[in-house]
Amino acid sequence: MIEAADLLTTNFNVCCHLFSVTSYSELARDAQSCERDKRLFATDSTPHVTHHLAGTDPVICATDYVRAVPAQIAPYIHAPFYILGTDGFGRSAHRAALREFFEVDAKHIAFSAISALIDSGALSESNRAEAYDRFGLQVANHRQAPWTC
Repeated sequence: MIEAADLLTTNFNVCCHLFSVTSYSELARDAQSCERDKRLFATDSTPHVTHHLAGTDPVICATDYVRAVPAQIAPYIHAPFYILGTDGFGRSAHRAALREFFEVDAKHIAFSAISALIDSGALSESNRAEAYDRFGLQVANHRQAPWTC
């Protein structure tokens, strides 16, 4: 994520805020508790994840877990939320190859951010081709999603 943020800042002048998640399950439990408190006791507590990821800027979540793990917090994030994850195993001998295969390496994270910013209207469509080139992505030969292989 740090390398992806550097790519975005260097190549597209995009400022990033990075957060490290130690437990998606705990964030989801906290949010569910807040929902319960609102429902039963009419409190106005805000889930931790909602508080820290408030706003409308796209949120890119990259993890070595399957995408279903961070998806637990998706209902509590009101901005566009994109999840990149390693939905499989046994594909490589080391993490770098695994991340590249599942498109969770720095260049794919950065490209996902550019794509999300294009979708949100913050960047123009012309930035997509520029990002392909600058990040050295070779996606033309990879039409099938990696988790379906």
